[in-house]
Amino acid sequence: MSEIINNRETHINSDTNRLSLLKEGFMDLHHGKNIKEIKERLFNQLGPISIEEISNLQHSLMEEEGIQASEAKDICSKHMEVLKDLIDRNSPSTRPEEHPGHPVHTFKLENRELEKVVNESLVHHLELFVKEDTQENISKLLEDCNSLLDIDKHFNRKEHLLFPYLEKYGIYGPTNMMWRIDDYIRDGIKEAKRMLLHYEGEKQPVLDVFDFVQKEVNEMIYREENILFPMALKNLTEDEWVKIAYESDEIGYCLTEPVEWKPGRLEMAEKAISEGYIKMETGILSLKQLELLLNHLPVDITFIDQDDVVRYFSHGNERIFARTKAVIGRTVQNCHPPKSVHVVEELLEDFKSGNKDCEDFWIKFKDKYVYIRYFAVRDEKGNYVGTLEFTQNIKPIQEIEGEKRILS
Repeated sequence: MSEIINNRETHINSDTNRLSLLKEGFMDLHHGKNIKEIKERLFNQLGPISIEEISNLQHSLMEEEGIQASEAKDICSKHMEVLKDLIDRNSPSTRPEEHPGHPVHTFKLENRELEKVVNESLVHHLELFVKEDTQENISKLLEDCNSLLDIDKHFNRKEHLLFPYLEKYGIYGPTNMMWRIDDYIRDGIKEAKRMLLHYEGEKQPVLDVFDFVQKEVNEMIYREENILFPMALKNLTEDEWVKIAYESDEIGYCLTEPVEWKPGRLEMAEKAISEGYIKMETGILSLKQLELLLNHLPVDITFIDQDDVVRYFSHGNERIFARTKAVIGRTVQNCHPPKSVHVVEELLEDFKSGNKDCEDFWIKFKDKYVYIRYFAVRDEKGNYVGTLEFTQNIKPIQEIEGEKRILS
């Protein structure tokens, strides 16, 4: 395309005319015309295309041209084939995303982790599976599926926190199209896991669905980082990014734990919240006091809500089993290896049905003797609201002899 870089005397400057030419080009793609010829034509007529023009184009194709959901996926892929060469790399500024903890910085960290799964771990495990479809190799692919299911938190933050702000500024194209493709990806990962759990020796369908997942995840990462995030950075205010950052913890993060981002406004908000008080039936504590109290208990606590989603874990100085903030918002089934998931599901079903209120396990772990207790948490009416995991090293307790009645 270098031969036409300077041939721009006839570039169209009218916004309406530019959008018309863009639409014409992409509708030609939609109807199967030559991608290379259309790419050269558009570049010769328009030069670099701005993020705003891409947004307006996608919105126009979806709303004014009546492109259906089934067609949106195909045309979007062709969009990206063109945009790789036509997108304006100088617009807009991306400086805010360079700050660790900024929502865009976190989204990109997650994308790097997703790339490791789909382009490294999954590729390697598929090679093993092709050579020999043993249960061991199937289990490795199931672990990849469980990792990829974490993408739901990435998508949920994008869809429920970022998209509403873009739509507030009249930007609908990427939000409508990306949400549909996000759902295709979610469904693809779930289908891959279903096939593996019920595998009966047919390799090709498994390979096909993983090929789809790998391709769509990589393309979505490209769309996010070259269209969605630059557009959001250009339009959203710092206050809006602060709100997104503050609300992100409730949804959780994908395969990574973000660094804390504290611009001035966020520090003020956190201070106000931490100094607030929580009134309970038997007393009143500040949020800070409550957190310190839980973290000083000589046990590890994890709480799973009624939908099997991990919502909280205590953070003492010496945890028995490692936890990171990446598990928050993740289903507990996806936090366990496939070989033990059936035990987790059976226990939760007993709690939900009322067959059990608690279950205990004890295991030797490194130099510890670990007592693990699970309790069904119910409200005053007996309704199941979640499960509490209570983990303690009881080896020092077992070693106690005699009596102690004086201070050390």
